[in-house]
Amino acid sequence: MKYHVLGPLLVRATPAGPPDQLTAPKPRKVLALLLLHANLVVPVETLIVELWGDEPPASAQTTLQTYILKTRRMLVTALSVGPDQLASEILVTTSGGYRLNVGPGELDLHEYERLAAAGRAALGQGDDVEGARLLAEALGLWKGGALVDVRLGPVLQAEVQRLEERRLSLWRQRIEADLRLDRHQAVLGDLGWLASRHPLNEDLQAQYMVALYRAGRRTDALEAFHRLRGTLQDDLGLEPSQRVQRLQHAILTADPALDHHAYAAI
Repeated sequence: MKYHVLGPLLVRATPAGPPDQLTAPKPRKVLALLLLHANLVVPVETLIVELWGDEPPASAQTTLQTYILKTRRMLVTALSVGPDQLASEILVTTSGGYRLNVGPGELDLHEYERLAAAGRAALGQGDDVEGARLLAEALGLWKGGALVDVRLGPVLQAEVQRLEERRLSLWRQRIEADLRLDRHQAVLGDLGWLASRHPLNEDLQAQYMVALYRAGRRTDALEAFHRLRGTLQDDLGLEPSQRVQRLQHAILTADPALDHHAYAAI
């Protein structure tokens, strides 16, 4: 069985098999929330808030049970197991909530978290080559924004925002490792895309400036600084941090330290 939440919400009986999908928006929310907390109990109250916010209907618990039933029917078909076995072993009713049990390697989120932890551990031990490889493999599991085709309620919105913030942090760690390895040409494409999506993120903009400078694009690096400064002034009334201003000065003066791999962590 394969479950996917790092992109469209998908359930596949086999890795290469066709997806089995719930089509109704609210059952999809239920499945998404159960998968984000796979192997843990999701309280009924949390599911109700996700589905109806602060004003649930009087029939909320009964309707939720209907959505759970629809999800079980889809999983029965996908897994080719009996409904009794599925209800007792896979999508389980517990005291006060529901739990969706998934096995090792079945959920892309779990695999992503495993690879990310291993990559960060490698970086912590000074192995930039292995760390960058593992983080790139983790990031490669994403097929778009998390739950990109699910209509997010308040609980899922918070969960997806947390996942996206952690994803961005992982991007920055992987890019920093690649810069320490003098792979500035290889990361320019990713950095340009990320910098355009996060124009106020000074860490990303600084990494982009360093990569551009090392690639022989000094003018572009300075333009990236002025673009960041203009955005900060227009949106927040702020100047770039002293750290980023020091980087601009280093680019202006062609500071030899910029070519040293340690400067990636400015």
